[in-house]
This record gives sequence, structure tokens and C-alpha cells, in this order.
Amino acid sequence: MFEGCYTALITPFMSNDVDMDGLHQLVSFQIENGVQGIVAVGTTGESPTLQWDEHNAVIESIAKQTRNRCICIAGTGSNNTHEAIEATRHAVMAGVEAVLLVDPYYNGPSSMEIRKEYYTPIAQMFPDVQIIPYIIPGRTGTQLLPEDLAILTQSYTNIQAVKEATGSIDNMKKTRALCGAKVDIISGDDEKTYQMLSDADIQASGVISVMANIAPKAVQEMVMSYRQGNYQKANQLNEALMPLFKMVTVITTENTSLGEVVCRSRNPLPCKTMMRILGMPSGHCRQPSGKMTASGLNCIVETLRTVFQHNPEILEPAANFFNINIEERLSNIDFHKQFIYETIE
Repeated sequence: MFEGCYTALITPFMSNDVDMDGLHQLVSFQIENGVQGIVAVGTTGESPTLQWDEHNAVIESIAKQTRNRCICIAGTGSNNTHEAIEATRHAVMAGVEAVLLVDPYYNGPSSMEIRKEYYTPIAQMFPDVQIIPYIIPGRTGTQLLPEDLAILTQSYTNIQAVKEATGSIDNMKKTRALCGAKVDIISGDDEKTYQMLSDADIQASGVISVMANIAPKAVQEMVMSYRQGNYQKANQLNEALMPLFKMVTVITTENTSLGEVVCRSRNPLPCKTMMRILGMPSGHCRQPSGKMTASGLNCIVETLRTVFQHNPEILEPAANFFNINIEERLSNIDFHKQFIYETIE
């Protein structure tokens, strides 16, 4: 069973190279705070911008460090089945317990094609590794539907879980109805995790979490408290974490000389910016992701201040592990300016 918190780990950069020392620190921080597992080079890890040698090196490093300590799930999906097969082969050789395969983006195959031409050949080729379909149509422009997922779970013992990031409660309920109780539904949306855990028609078992990069202990405790029947504690932790969860994507309205525009700062930009402010290994996002606007930065700084003021225990593990003076870092406005565009013109 995939139960608990699996952190969708960011990939830290130093200049334009992967910061392998920073990566080691981040993995140690996650393990120390009891997460069930770590996702290496998912989309939060900026997989679209990594070269394959970098991609493979990050998976190897995390798989080695997590061995016998927590589960390593490797992101090996692609919009090219052959490429996904080669990435999965490398991950299996590195010793991962599972792979996360995002639906083939941009090409736009039908759900049946995704099942027959993507998941099926990979499942057949790697019967000894768990394969987790990652359903996120808002990013991919296509979707493996619950009907085809159910056929896969009935056909292959190594496809028994799904990362559900459709944002559709109805789709989640249909997935549970068609796949049955044996298939693990893993939340792919921090903000919806508690609802997915508590809805009797969904019964999620865990989350692949973005904000667990910053608060792994609290996210793990929230999920496991609910799974163990301590609903009051789970609800309290969910409420304490919700300000962070709402910052996975930051949407602002910006004024330009030609009128107002909507700016969406998408994952992992807000999370990595928070980590940089706090002093955790992170570095920039690779282009074409860039910086936040001043109003977007203000949103995340105020969120961090709110969490620190009302629920300091959420950020305490990061403060202790990385020797951070959170109050000082949150009050240093001049320091924050490096993380924003000076102008949006």
C-alpha cells in the first residue's frame, strides 16, 4: 500500500548545475522527518528541463540514500514511450521501488492509446516494479480515464496505484468505483488531500506532496493521523498547513501599460522561492520558469509569516535541520528583492 506522505522533491541548482550536495541535505531532511517516501525528478523536480544524464544522476543519488530508509519513486514518464522505457530501465537498475509515469503530454493520445501504447508495454517490460500512473490533464493536455485505468489495474499486478491530480472530485469517485478498494488513490494536490482522505467515495491513502519539501513532518503526520483514526489531529494539521497548500500555485493580477494580465506562478516556482527565502537548498528554477512578481512574492512571504506566527511547529523542523532563523529571514525585505522581477514591462 502507498500510504502516507511522499515528497515530490525539488531539484536544487547551484548556478546552472544540479546541486548534488544540496540534494543530499534535502533527502536527509525528509528522511529525518519520517516521510514514507521521496519522488525523484517528478515535475516538481523540473524533469522537463533536466538533461537525461542529470535526470539519471539525481535518481541514482536519491535511490542510494533512501535505500532501506524510505521508498524511492522515480519520475520516468515521457511523451515518448521508448524514452519512458529507457528511463524506467535505468531507475529499476538504480534500485527504486516504484516509478511515476505522467500521461504523455502534448501528443494528445486518446485514453485507450495511453493505455495500450504507453502503460501496457512498460508494465509488461518491468513486472517487478510498481508503476504509478500520474493523471494531470491540466499539464498534459490528455488524460488516462478511470475506465482505462481500471483495465490496467485488473490486468497488471504492478499497476495498483494512481496519482490523482485531475482536480475533479467526480473523476476521483469514478476511479474508486471502477478500480475497487485494492487500488491506492494518491492525492496529487496538497490542497485537496484531506478531502480525498475523508470522502468515503474516494478513500485516498496518501499524498505526493509539494509543500512537504518545507514541512515533511506535518504532512506525514496529517495523513497518518487520519489513516489511524485520529481525525481531530488530522483536521488540525490540515488547517495549519492549508496556507502553504494554497501557495503551490500563486495567481495574481498584474498591471501593464496595455492593461491587466493574470500571472500564474506555477509549481515549483512558489515552493522553491519559499525555500530560498528560508535558506534551504533550492536555487532558481530553470528557464523558461523564472521569477515571481512583487505581488506574488508578497503572497508567499505573508503566508510564511502567518504559518510561523500561528503554527510555528510546522516550520520548526526546517529551522532546526538547516539552522534557520526564520523570523530574521522573513523580515529581511531587501534580501527578498532578488527573487522578483523588477518590472513586468
